[in-house]
Amino acid sequence: MSPPKYVDLIALAAALVVFVLADLPMAGFAVGAGAWLAQRGIQVLATRRANEALANGNRQKAMGTVAATTLGRVWLMATAVLVVGLAVEREAGLTAAVLVLCLFTLSFAAQGIAHLLEPEGEKTA
Repeated sequence: MSPPKYVDLIALAAALVVFVLADLPMAGFAVGAGAWLAQRGIQVLATRRANEALANGNRQKAMGTVAATTLGRVWLMATAVLVVGLAVEREAGLTAAVLVLCLFTLSFAAQGIAHLLEPEGEKTA
């Protein structure tokens, strides 16, 4: 993986500083960061499985893996934000939602840029 793909993790570390200095609800950060790291792990595993399926010539399995895990990751993050907002406090849910939204935007942009910058022969799922 190229360095731009890790910009979301750098932003997550910077967000911790912002949460502490701005005295934002740490429950929101903990849940947002936990959900983000969990979905990031799922993404890495799904990419490996999709690449293995593509290497074996099974495009349908690769697409199924990517589609299912993408939907699952979105539901994981949305559920985590909803639960912290309802169970802890609304402000924690809001800060978790904003954190996840910012991380998603950065990650999506970085993946697009990294994909554009990769040599043609190295592009994978």
